[in-house]
Amino acid sequence: MKDAPLRLWSSLASSLRVEASSSAMTSASLVSGVTSMDDFLVKFFPVVERHKNQSTKDQDYCKYDNQKLTAFTSSLYLAGLVASFGASGVTRRFGRRPSILFGGFSFLIGAALNAAAVNLPMLILGRIMLGVGIGFGNQAVPLYLSEMAPAKLRGGLNIMFQFAINIGILAANLINYGTAKIKPWGWRLSLGLAAVPAALMFVGGLFLPETSNSLIERGHLEKGRALLVKVRGTTNVDAEFEDMVDASKKANEVKHPFRNILKKRNRPQLVMATFIPFFQQLTGINAIMFYAPVLFKTIGFGGDASLYSAVITGAVNALAIFVSIFAVDRLGRRILFLQAGVQMFISQMVIGIILGEKFGGSKQMSKDFGVFVVIVICIYVAGFAWSWGPLGWLVPSEIFPLETRSAGQSITVSVNLFFTFVIAQSFLAMLCHFKYGIFLFFAGWVVVMSIFVYLFLPETKSVPIEEMINVWRKHWFWKQIIPAIDLYNGDEKLDWHFQSKDYAENQTVQLSGSGFNKEHM
Repeated sequence: MKDAPLRLWSSLASSLRVEASSSAMTSASLVSGVTSMDDFLVKFFPVVERHKNQSTKDQDYCKYDNQKLTAFTSSLYLAGLVASFGASGVTRRFGRRPSILFGGFSFLIGAALNAAAVNLPMLILGRIMLGVGIGFGNQAVPLYLSEMAPAKLRGGLNIMFQFAINIGILAANLINYGTAKIKPWGWRLSLGLAAVPAALMFVGGLFLPETSNSLIERGHLEKGRALLVKVRGTTNVDAEFEDMVDASKKANEVKHPFRNILKKRNRPQLVMATFIPFFQQLTGINAIMFYAPVLFKTIGFGGDASLYSAVITGAVNALAIFVSIFAVDRLGRRILFLQAGVQMFISQMVIGIILGEKFGGSKQMSKDFGVFVVIVICIYVAGFAWSWGPLGWLVPSEIFPLETRSAGQSITVSVNLFFTFVIAQSFLAMLCHFKYGIFLFFAGWVVVMSIFVYLFLPETKSVPIEEMINVWRKHWFWKQIIPAIDLYNGDEKLDWHFQSKDYAENQTVQLSGSGFNKEHM
């Protein structure tokens, strides 16, 4: 029974993450589905509806290319980007829980506004509120689980985040498949049901405690230690508790974490927090999943077959995540990134070639080739689901020290949402102009990101968060930027730690003064 408390708290944290993530992605996927419903288009985007029903040579890839429609779709991500910076301060000063609760409340308002919308401004306002919820939820929830989970289970538990996203996408596709048959208000039901996971997120947040890291960082040492004992299921937590106390002292001396994160010693983490979410969006997954109903209708499937095909890809997405859950703490992060890179590259090349040869203009894709495209898309989705999907959130959430953790997560979320916004804003226009070349475009980026992982991302499995600095010091490239010196610079105080091989390989000598040059910082 020793591990019972750990299982209890881990389950609660994972459940919260399911609720938070499902709220975000259920909302996004619900919207992608309603944009293919005629009743929705007639009410808010009549030009798109008329354009869609035209059948001219140049319209196959351009049926949904409309700036108002893309502005509506992408406004959520822009709002989330802005909100994530405010969420960083709230998460650090008041804890992870208030951010989670505010995110759930914002989701509820957004879902209500979308379901009751009578005009386009009201519809976009609802999307903005949903975006605020995403900004706060994605800021706080990944930190929550990273801090609650022990190092040996951190990967698998963190991947519950992406599993929740996949469940949200699948649920949205199933909902859209059903509500598309309800005329003329099925789209209202579809958008309104986003309130269900939002309510679960808010109510679940009421029953969860703060993390020990957050409590200690805000001066509640006894509460932090008591919670750590409860979460770990043992009283033997002295070493971990002391690490947290030391980290919180450093964190509290850093008054400007966003300024601190720009220091040289934080360069590897900053690079990863920027490039990993950037590359995640350029895998092309949002192009396929967010616009799956549009994509399948465009390549010749009927309206029902469009949503049905999206349900298939959603199911593959949800099931494939189990590969990552079971492999990430056994095989590591790098091998999943690299294997999936090959799989995704080949899949996108095949899709692009088939569409180029068999679809567009006077060419009409046969049913057999259409089915084959769906199969190849599912292979692509599976590769993403056990690599860039979950690991794009896991790796950035586990590499930052406490003093910059909230700021680092804010950067990860904001970069992710910014490029999600860019893709959502530009994808329909890119599809119209690039045509089948859109998949070759994303395939090229998959090659770039795989090379980046191979060269610059060290393995982080089973490494305690407080010891992650040693991973960068051993890496062939980053050790040139981070020498064997654990440098810390608060806004007013300098604490220098020199790791001397002559003294002892694993011992640390603390030195005070100005004997080292600030350039190393």
